[in-house]
Amino acid sequence: MTSPAVCARESWSVVDAARVMARHRIKRLLVVDDEGRLAGVVSRSDLLRVFLRTDRAIRTEIIEEALVKALGLAPSSVQVDVTHGHVVLSGRLPDHVSAPLLEEHCRSVDGVVAVEFRPAGESGAEGAAAVGS
Repeated sequence: MTSPAVCARESWSVVDAARVMARHRIKRLLVVDDEGRLAGVVSRSDLLRVFLRTDRAIRTEIIEEALVKALGLAPSSVQVDVTHGHVVLSGRLPDHVSAPLLEEHCRSVDGVVAVEFRPAGESGAEGAAAVGS
């Protein structure tokens, strides 16, 4: 074990934790709360599992969490297709939801590699705006 112990905060993203683990060449990372108390331990396999999510699981979370819960949209309001973590959204957005806001919510889903929004009526590369995560 390294001394002093290398720790992560509960608020860190998976990417933040993975970077610290790689930088320090450690296999496990202690996770502490705001008071510095041990909240848990994350391992390399825990981090890897996040990125090995199925496209179906990613799609379901985007629909339930990003579209419905976060933005208040109907599940069928935007077409969501996921292939190897690449998310393609298509359709028309209501005035209160911008494409960048929708893309931001999608990028926060574990396992998402990139997000592309295609407004209704546009197809192919000319209507696509690719946004990496």
